[in-house]
Amino acid sequence: MELRETFNEDAVNYDRFRPTYPPELFRDIFVYSGVGRDSSLVEIGVGTGKATTPFVEAGCQVCGVELGDKLSAFAAEKFRAYENFAIHCGDFMEFPLEDASVDLVYSATAFHWLPQEAAYAKIRSCLKPGGTLAIFHIHAFPNRMNDPTNAANRQVYDRLRPNDRRIVEFSEDDCAPTLKALRAQGFRDVEARLYRRVRPLLTEAYIGLLGTYSDHAVLEPGLKRRFEEEMRDAIDAAGGFINIYDTVALYLARNP
Repeated sequence: MELRETFNEDAVNYDRFRPTYPPELFRDIFVYSGVGRDSSLVEIGVGTGKATTPFVEAGCQVCGVELGDKLSAFAAEKFRAYENFAIHCGDFMEFPLEDASVDLVYSATAFHWLPQEAAYAKIRSCLKPGGTLAIFHIHAFPNRMNDPTNAANRQVYDRLRPNDRRIVEFSEDDCAPTLKALRAQGFRDVEARLYRRVRPLLTEAYIGLLGTYSDHAVLEPGLKRRFEEEMRDAIDAAGGFINIYDTVALYLARNP
């Protein structure tokens, strides 16, 4: 199983534990793109529809593309009351799209799974002149060492899942590679916007959230069980909750 396919294994918990996106992020996309009722949209990597609701509620014609069959079925049921939503189960790179037919292509915490250059080229082709690409991603950070709940989290990771990679919080400087790639692919009016928030999670909600991440899902069963038990004990001892410091990055770009 590929890592990008692990999300399909438990759609219910993915929908329950994965966070939604800030309302102001969607407002910014609407203002930048000018989309509204009857605009043609394509969502790459629908998942369980965490980023879908604002667009279908605005009356946009949303075509979702989702690799996982269980996730696709979940989203289809979730939005069954909306005639302006349709979902295709499959790989976005194989999904047929007419040239210059789409007003907005967007992807929420999924675009990084695609072959980047080929995906950008496909998007450029299907977007109308002046159409918008919006890519956004939640960068969760539970590793502020001046926060006792984060220190407890880090101790469990360092003991059971050590990593030599330097752990740093997402910043404006980290937007540079994506901005550079968008410009190199011929997009114009390229920009990035960051949204910050703190998400307190009770112990069991945090354990549930960890279970939705691909690197956690593929752990050896014994290690996974021990990791969750020790994390549960550590977070309970720190107060029964953990603060997650989110930075949500939004990239906006316009087709010439």
